[in-house]
Amino acid sequence: MGIGSRRVTYFYDGKLSMAGATCDVGSYNYGYDHCMKPFRIRMAHSIITSYGLDKKMAVIRPPRATAQDMTRFHTDDYITYLQRVSPELAEQMPTYNERFLPPMDCPPFDGVYEFCSISAGGSIAGAQRINHGDSDIVINWAGGLHHAKKGEASGFCYVNDIVLAILELLRYHQRVVYLDIDVHHGDGVEEAFYTTDRVMSVSFHQFGNFFPGTGDIKDVGVERGKYYAVNVPLREGIDDETYAF
Repeated sequence: MGIGSRRVTYFYDGKLSMAGATCDVGSYNYGYDHCMKPFRIRMAHSIITSYGLDKKMAVIRPPRATAQDMTRFHTDDYITYLQRVSPELAEQMPTYNERFLPPMDCPPFDGVYEFCSISAGGSIAGAQRINHGDSDIVINWAGGLHHAKKGEASGFCYVNDIVLAILELLRYHQRVVYLDIDVHHGDGVEEAFYTTDRVMSVSFHQFGNFFPGTGDIKDVGVERGKYYAVNVPLREGIDDETYAF
């Protein structure tokens, strides 16, 4: 099957406000001095539409993931906190906030829960389209938040949409391979499936004095999941020639 004949679905949350201004997933703001910038999702969408690639895909606005969807992996108290938290509440309860949201990396910005529901909703819906045979390839630029843990945020990631999507895929498929080529180790996803042989996590990442500091080549999983975690730690500055060698 050639790429041109594959059914591609692209999830993007874009809408117009009553005033006609764009109000979408790219409107959320971690903080002006924070290096995580959701508006890059909007920039990617602009490039996609400029090249007319949206005409070659089914473009769908993602459904919002519910708290029940999120607690298929995350703890109830953590998701409840995300629903309630605000910058003001976090200031009033700093110790309690730090239990769930690491300072600096994961701020309690306005709309954090809605942002998570958009991100997770797209990945879950994408997995459902694969399961039902409606799509061959699914894209969700708002997803990929691979550091989030079961009961806390980590590395700019609050809800692990990848884990939720894999859990959805496992409802129809015996096994799933997860490939992570982000510069950081996919620790949250690996940790979630570290003891099972139904998910093989494969991560290529920079290693050595670099966040999150996990993903050693010796980390291979445990119990039934032994050898189902595959890590390829790479030194900073690796190039194509060195990689091939």
